[in-house]
Amino acid sequence: MTNVDIIENADHSVIADWLENRLAAALAEGEGPVTITVPGGSTPFPVMELLAKRDLDWSRIVIWPGDDRVVDPSHEASNEGRIRAIFEPVGAEVTALTVMEQIPPFALAWLGMGADGHIASLFPNTDPQADDPRAIVRLTPDPLPPEAPFDRISLTMPSILGAGELLFTLGGSADKRAVFDAAVAGENDLPIARLLAAARQKVTCFA
Repeated sequence: MTNVDIIENADHSVIADWLENRLAAALAEGEGPVTITVPGGSTPFPVMELLAKRDLDWSRIVIWPGDDRVVDPSHEASNEGRIRAIFEPVGAEVTALTVMEQIPPFALAWLGMGADGHIASLFPNTDPQADDPRAIVRLTPDPLPPEAPFDRISLTMPSILGAGELLFTLGGSADKRAVFDAAVAGENDLPIARLLAAARQKVTCFA
């Protein structure tokens, strides 16, 4: 596993600054599109709203949900719909997550994590593997979160691990931090631990 850079007590603006710098550097490396994947959840969307106000060439940035609920994009539970509402007005391209065999290489995979150690919608009951031959998978969490009782669609571990860099945002949760630290130390076999064990790129965690 690569080393993990853990940054504590960072507010939304600091995370947006970090993302702006990474995107600016990726845009400066060439003239083609820069593709990233982003999470849903309570912490990421306020950061995305700040990020969308930054002076970047959004016309070259392509944004994928890392996972989504299997609902219409107009549904309040849709990550895709919320991401479109933030980034399409500034000129970015937002891609719907559907089951397909190939995905583009992500410059950055931004992930959240649940207190149960799930990443994207790769919940412990789905037994995600770092060598999954699929790029995207449809699945059913068990137990279904009561606030979002829907089937999910998600990038698989290999799709996430193909990114140039990994970013985690834990939202200041002490419970999540304890799970994440145990995963870094190899003390559990939760999805987050499996991902980190297989990661070879730079990993940053805003705890």
